[in-house]
Amino acid sequence: MSWPQVRFGDLYLIPSRNGIMRPSRVRGEGFKMVNMGELFANAQIGDIPMERVPMNEREVANSSLEQGDLLFARQSLVLEGAGQCSFVSSVPETTTFESHLIRVRLNQQKAIPLFYHYFFRSPYSGMSTIVQQCAQAGIRATELAELKVVHPPILTQQSIVNLLSGYDDLIENNRRRMILLEDSARLLYNEWFVHLRFPGYEHTRIVDGVPEGWERKTLSDLCKEIRELVLPNSLEPDTPYIGLEHMPRRSIALNDWGKVEQVTSSKSRFRAGEILFGKIRPYFHKVGVAFVDGVASSDAIVIRPVDEKLHGLVLMTMSSDEFVAVTAQQMKEGSKMPRADWKQMQAYSVPLPPSGLLSTFDDVIQPIIAQLKSLTFANQKLRAARDLLLPRLMSGEIAI
Repeated sequence: MSWPQVRFGDLYLIPSRNGIMRPSRVRGEGFKMVNMGELFANAQIGDIPMERVPMNEREVANSSLEQGDLLFARQSLVLEGAGQCSFVSSVPETTTFESHLIRVRLNQQKAIPLFYHYFFRSPYSGMSTIVQQCAQAGIRATELAELKVVHPPILTQQSIVNLLSGYDDLIENNRRRMILLEDSARLLYNEWFVHLRFPGYEHTRIVDGVPEGWERKTLSDLCKEIRELVLPNSLEPDTPYIGLEHMPRRSIALNDWGKVEQVTSSKSRFRAGEILFGKIRPYFHKVGVAFVDGVASSDAIVIRPVDEKLHGLVLMTMSSDEFVAVTAQQMKEGSKMPRADWKQMQAYSVPLPPSGLLSTFDDVIQPIIAQLKSLTFANQKLRAARDLLLPRLMSGEIAI
């Protein structure tokens, strides 16, 4: 079955628009803003953590997002990232998008946005024909509008969306379960190590800010940085690769990764269970535990606890809001972007409970990590099944 093709711009409701530019010094308050990181980490963007930026009334009117909008990456460090498309699934509050992204709002009388989201994630999108490779790979909004796309009948578009979104609904349910699990781990950590309401706290004196029987340690006493650089060509092509673009914000689960064949420069090796901390702009809060062996961006710090029983405490400490905030305050100002400084990070003060309490805490955290790992692999299988079906649907090979 073959469908007619149309110029993509003929399906627009309004002209496409590039996002707004905001220097880092003004970020922190105001309206949510989708950055490249959110686009690469989320095929569908809803109520997720984002940076906040100020906007005036005109920018709110012209550069806000609506449910059903499509966002495309104008630029990417890797060829595969240029033109990557995400679907805006919900907008709980006024949200904008940064200058490296293109917003497309479709006329839903002609085109179902989620269908074209799937289309642009298929090998039949033709996106590669408009990508330009210079210092970075990129696309232009004018050429995106000129791109020829398939245009099946609306009912066919909806049928395909219904089939593929069934997989995405299961993935989303698992993602929500992961959020609840992470929230429970974070709540326990805050109760015990921030508010000092651990089992038996009512009968424990606080001496110099530390419960009696506890020890005041630094992060360097509990873990160490692992520096094991490897060249990608020395590894199997399908070795998992975690770049900063794969690391979600404010999540302890590193549930996405690419393949080492996509990169060329030397990378940092990590093992399953080790903790990665994204050091570029640490206020992005990219900290989590790896569920696979692989290699990471050199812009991620690989951390290994000195003892297995410290794993839960180290993970929850390094992913805590307080630790990230302190690290961001102490970061080095690089030539292009600020970076976290491990020498300062390892001096962070950590209260260490007696071995019995520490084991009790870890016995709660480790099953949560195990469930996060199980849900991550379940979602990987669902994505693989969906992505196997996707090109066959978009080519018309499977009749709907």
